[in-house]
Amino acid sequence: MIRARPANTAVCLTLAALILSGCGSTQGYPSLAKRPAERITGSAQPVAGETPAAPAPITADPAVPSRIAQMQERARDAHARFASLKAKVDQLTLAAKNAPVASEAWSVASVGLAQLESRRSEAMVALADLDSLYARNRVDGGDGVTIAAARDQVTAWVADEDAVLAEFRERLAS
Repeated sequence: MIRARPANTAVCLTLAALILSGCGSTQGYPSLAKRPAERITGSAQPVAGETPAAPAPITADPAVPSRIAQMQERARDAHARFASLKAKVDQLTLAAKNAPVASEAWSVASVGLAQLESRRSEAMVALADLDSLYARNRVDGGDGVTIAAARDQVTAWVADEDAVLAEFRERLAS
């Protein structure tokens, strides 16, 4: 550890005070106040008799309904695969309840749980695509009602799957 000498400390403090005192002076430095060129002054006059053009009408993308149907179908398929695997994983997690971590029953149930989570992620991909389509549609001026209805349905499926997964995880944790 280096110890500062009192004489060096006094010299450093004096120099710092002199340097910083120069920062408080406005002499020689430009002002930060607004300059005349920075002030907004409008002199353009609207042309008499002219009305602004109406915005172009928004044309709906004809591919949107089929894309919504495809995304909803992907989510429906993923949810159906989730539901078909759910009973098997239910049995596996019941068999592994209170089993030691890394035991055979716990490991088999964990693999089954991972398969269920994979099915859920397939539905989540479709949901993310619907979210993206909805956002794009709203930015482009669409109402998004049809997309929102499909998105709400897929969100409900994912919420059901989340509840099932939470229950199964709880069994493996105990």
